[in-house]
Amino acid sequence: MKPLVARIKPATGFSNLVHLGLVLLLPIVVFILVVNQFSQLALAVILLSKWRMFAVRPRFWPTIIRANAVDIMVGISIVVFISHATSLTAQLIVVLLYGVWLLVIKPRNSTIFISAQAMIGQLSGLMALFMSWSSGPLYGLIALTGIICYVSARHYFDNFDEPYSKLLAYIWAYFGAALMWLLGHWLLFYGLVAQPTILLSTIGYGLAMLYYFDHSDKLNVSLRRQFLFIMLAIVIIILSFSDWGDKVI
Repeated sequence: MKPLVARIKPATGFSNLVHLGLVLLLPIVVFILVVNQFSQLALAVILLSKWRMFAVRPRFWPTIIRANAVDIMVGISIVVFISHATSLTAQLIVVLLYGVWLLVIKPRNSTIFISAQAMIGQLSGLMALFMSWSSGPLYGLIALTGIICYVSARHYFDNFDEPYSKLLAYIWAYFGAALMWLLGHWLLFYGLVAQPTILLSTIGYGLAMLYYFDHSDKLNVSLRRQFLFIMLAIVIIILSFSDWGDKVI
């Protein structure tokens, strides 16, 4: 099943300008609230911006919430990134990227863009989780990692009319949660990025590309070997050059 996307006739002329203005107003409002220490209110604004999800019959709410989960996850991540940015320049860059997400990436419903939405959602969600809650209880990190992986995978596989999208999403969520359980005892950071984020992104993006090429009948033995080799090499390098000493919790 394709992700549920509202089929609205594109606005033109003055209506289009108003629409663009309202879209751009969201990142500006979020930025102003966060820099003034109203992060919780910024989160509330992001959630309120999704009010149209509930403008349909309640029986459609679970499907619509799932379809919008990646966008909500990106919005929440933006609040975390702005609040943790160390300079005004970095904060403005985050706001600019959020504007690009809202205007360019989020509205598109082609296979490439929906795949990009899922990948960006997982990356931003995991980064925000470990930036804001790395000292949280391990069971909470495991649960949230699994949820982020499930939401992203479900968004990705629904894009291909995959009959086993729910099962595959659960498998990826379980893998992410299991990896978090293992690495949570030695939670390492490379700058602002946690090790689980890098590993799950590397493995997840590699598997997603293999699935995409296989689905489009472009996957051959040589291409499969190249992807697997690159994924394995990155994982080995990350694990080999990590400082595991005195990291046991």
